[in-house]
Amino acid sequence: MHPAAHSLHPELDATALTAFATALETGETGRLAPARAAEVGAVRAAAVFSRGKVTGADGDLLDAALWRHTGSGARPVVVMPAPWTDLGWPAYAVQASRFAVRGYDVIAYSPRGFAASEGQSDLAGPLDVTDGRHALDHLLERAAGPVSRIGVLGLSYGAGIAQLVAAHDARVDAVAALSGWGDLGEVLGENATRRTAAVHALLTASPRARLSRPAERVLENVLARRDDRETRTWAELRSPLTYVKELGRRRVPVFCAHAWHETLFPAGQVLRMFQELTGPKRIDLSIGDHAGPESSGLPGLPNRVWTDAHRWFDRHLLDLDNGVDEEGQVLCEVMWSRALEPSPTWPPPTRLTRRLYLTGTGDLTGEPDPGWAAGVVCGIDTPVTVADAIVRSGYEELAGRPRRHPDAAAMDRTAAAVWTAAPAADTTRLRGTPRLRVTYRAANSGSTFVAHLLDLAPDGSARLITHAPFSDLDSPPDSLISADIDLQPTAYDLPPGHRPMLALTARDPFYADANLPRATLSFTSPEPTPSYVELPLG
Repeated sequence: MHPAAHSLHPELDATALTAFATALETGETGRLAPARAAEVGAVRAAAVFSRGKVTGADGDLLDAALWRHTGSGARPVVVMPAPWTDLGWPAYAVQASRFAVRGYDVIAYSPRGFAASEGQSDLAGPLDVTDGRHALDHLLERAAGPVSRIGVLGLSYGAGIAQLVAAHDARVDAVAALSGWGDLGEVLGENATRRTAAVHALLTASPRARLSRPAERVLENVLARRDDRETRTWAELRSPLTYVKELGRRRVPVFCAHAWHETLFPAGQVLRMFQELTGPKRIDLSIGDHAGPESSGLPGLPNRVWTDAHRWFDRHLLDLDNGVDEEGQVLCEVMWSRALEPSPTWPPPTRLTRRLYLTGTGDLTGEPDPGWAAGVVCGIDTPVTVADAIVRSGYEELAGRPRRHPDAAAMDRTAAAVWTAAPAADTTRLRGTPRLRVTYRAANSGSTFVAHLLDLAPDGSARLITHAPFSDLDSPPDSLISADIDLQPTAYDLPPGHRPMLALTARDPFYADANLPRATLSFTSPEPTPSYVELPLG
């Protein structure tokens, strides 16, 4: 779960992208595939490519590349802060070139502390925001003619920076955030549960990155469970959600893209920010994990998300009437049919919400069943987990191989409390955010459980639909604790004959565990507040 070095972008072909960037500068395309060589020719015929340095905050020099047109007419510009990778701005070499061919001036740069940029990473803090504004200044000073409109686009780490720059710089007219975050606090901890696998990934994903000591300290604090107040304050300053009203006040058009089973930046916090945006907005939600849906577009392969990002800027920066206004605010890729469903809003319109009560017989039914108890021993691994490996599990999903739990129906009931509903005669369309209310008794102060909602097949195997953790850190021993939580949002088709299955485990290696080893959590359902799971049905 926590390798010594871990890429957030495992499919990133650094060699091919570096070769493309070199060919843009030299014009020598012999090492490129014919399609990429043709793109280099088109770029060099339309614009001037050059490498350079942007003077960022505190005088640190940031490695950058510019695509500039020589004509004196007005044109839009795009600023592209790079993702969390040692490669830096060449990750965008192909996509920035495509913007340039369409008439945009572009600057792509490596954020401070990464690749050939100086300084230390502020982890999307004030220094990074200032750097983004300086990158825009750098491009504007070198534009041959007037600038009509300004966009900021980023992937992963660059997406967080892009949104923050757009919120702080009134010159920005549109933003595209691909696999970014809305609330960094929820990235670090969800329902009082520290997301330790995600923090380990950030610390190890870019081995040559130079993090500032304050950034390192906050991430270390999350792993060590200390200084929660400092962490919250630090994360709030770096959360686009904090500045969402400014984006709304200026009605900045915002395009987002995200994956359902995102293990680094969970989808729920992004969708909550999306709901609060009041200007033009759109979100593409796809099968996969962090940056996976966009990955094939980086080297130039056909890619729906990148196509939609270009269309978004064409509409709001070039003022093209390309149909974007008539499309819904939400485009969902459904698990596992891969069907694309447009929706006018998030959450999508639901036919009804089905409430299934947890019972003493292990069934999910339509009637409450108070008074039972189901004990779970802490510290025991189960076959059902959030993911095999952060980020990489989602690439298996992209390839059409979602993780299958072959023995889910026979799971050890001392390590998991399990409930199943009756099989459905027709396809069950889950669309939205499932909710869980459950009461449990913890023998010790400090407790954690993880709720897994699964698709149980007739052969006893299961696949994960969605999940959420929950921790209580303050109740005294032997307290009754009420957990009322949202699971991560989903768009999932449960086939006929399959059953919803809820598994509550006291341990998942993806999260920190506040339980004492061999302690017991006893789940129950008091008569005044019965335990249930609610499923939003499309």
